[in-house]
Amino acid sequence: RTMMTRRKKRRVERRRRRMRRWDIIQRKRLKLGNERKIVRYAFFQARKVRERERKKAEVRSRLEMASRAKKAKKGFLTPERKKKLRKLLMMKAAEDLKEKQRQLELERSRILNERIVPLPDLDSDDLSDVFEEMKRHVLKLEADTYDINYTVRQKDFEINELTIAVNDLRGKFVKPTLKKVSKTENKFDKLKKKESTKVDFRSTLKVVEK
Repeated sequence: RTMMTRRKKRRVERRRRRMRRWDIIQRKRLKLGNERKIVRYAFFQARKVRERERKKAEVRSRLEMASRAKKAKKGFLTPERKKKLRKLLMMKAAEDLKEKQRQLELERSRILNERIVPLPDLDSDDLSDVFEEMKRHVLKLEADTYDINYTVRQKDFEINELTIAVNDLRGKFVKPTLKKVSKTENKFDKLKKKESTKVDFRSTLKVVEK
């Protein structure tokens, strides 16, 4: 029995020693893990701070560059340079206007040359024939212009009707076009109405003999 108890005691002591060793190892591991976590956290925080500082420095440098560029631009346009620039712009605008007028004149002369038919040197009989032919041509042109104007008016009316229909479908209200009425005419009409509505009280009075 004594031998058995001694063996049991030894086994228990061995287990306790193992447990103590295991506890010590686990504690060391936990300490190492916590230290590593702390180091990592500090490293990441330092990196974030460095990134912020770098971004702030970049923004400051950009703002400084922009302010320098603005100052340089302000100093570039002096009053004398502004006057010269205005003169140059005015000269360029005048040249462009002259060129535009010249092109319009050329276009006008070209169109007139295309449309105007030169009269040939003919006798009186031949001139009457030419006159009749030109008269027919003018009448044809007038008829064409009338037809074109009529079609344009019809198309405008159709477009207006379609826009009204579309607005009705969408539920939008279109303001009708109001006619312009002069105020003076309204005043004259009111005065005429007042004059017409005046009653002659003297005609209704009775004549009394003295």
